[in-house]
Amino acid sequence: MSGQDESKTGRDAVESEIPTIDLAAFLTGTEGERRRIADRVDQICRAIGFLIIKHHGISQEISDTAWSAARAFFDLPLGAKLEARSEKPGCPRGYFPLNEESLARTRGIAAPPDPKESYSSGPLSAPAGHGTSGDFDFFYGPNIWPVEPGNFREAWMDYYRAMQYLGSQVMRLLASALRLTDDYFVKFHTHELSALRALNYPSTNDTSPPGQQRAGAHSDYGSVTILKPDPSVPGLEIRLPSGKWIAAPLVSDAFIVNVGDLMARWTNDRWVSTLHRVAHPDNSAGNPTPRRQSIAYFMNPNYDAEIRAIPTCLPAGGTATYAPVLAGEYLITQFRSAN
Repeated sequence: MSGQDESKTGRDAVESEIPTIDLAAFLTGTEGERRRIADRVDQICRAIGFLIIKHHGISQEISDTAWSAARAFFDLPLGAKLEARSEKPGCPRGYFPLNEESLARTRGIAAPPDPKESYSSGPLSAPAGHGTSGDFDFFYGPNIWPVEPGNFREAWMDYYRAMQYLGSQVMRLLASALRLTDDYFVKFHTHELSALRALNYPSTNDTSPPGQQRAGAHSDYGSVTILKPDPSVPGLEIRLPSGKWIAAPLVSDAFIVNVGDLMARWTNDRWVSTLHRVAHPDNSAGNPTPRRQSIAYFMNPNYDAEIRAIPTCLPAGGTATYAPVLAGEYLITQFRSAN
């Protein structure tokens, strides 16, 4: 696995590659060790908003099984995959065929559709005691489970629950980085809108149209994203504050974590929700573009969570950059702008 470790400090440490943080060292360390790691995370989130998490505690078997199940699903004939497509326009769950989404459009950029397909689920169950009016079904409606492969649903649910656990630990780290109590964000994620999405970028011999990436430049919408990237096929690129794009390293037993838009709003832009993309490699010489896969867990707050600037992130005597917003309203607007 590559990536810088947390011993380097300052903005210069993120100008060449994404830094790596040892999550276990934070969770089990002494008070001084935890403070040092949390302060490093604050620096990273201010500078680039991306980090690699190692020693995360997630079972390799759970990760590998979900990865293989997703790959087997994408290997099915299109007709079989379409059986897992929602009949409701705008539904965020189920199968999405190639060229149905343009992530660059969420940034107001006119760009060709992204040549990728995906499968998405939302929460595994709706929260008890909440009304079902308005857009409640958009967030908590039933998931659409593929019939094949036969182990898909179980593997997916196991991985979703593992990501819920990892997300809770990452949020403890982020709260500490902001010098808040470790449980600060818990109340905002009691019936979270978190989504799990597998993405497949098929191999192709075609030359990409001008301006097309495998996934257009965008920022993520929610609290944080926890990405299991392809361990052998590159493509993810991050834009530094300087405007320079850098390639994310290939990682295997690690996750790439990035700050989302709502976390940036929470921190009054102290932390950055960074533009990133999946670049289309140059195949002008006739070399086929390799197939690429990833699984992203989008950790989103409760649909009725009010996101307003954390007081300790406001400058002395200053005001918030953004007006308060309900997480659900923000997320649904962003999702619809890409489709």
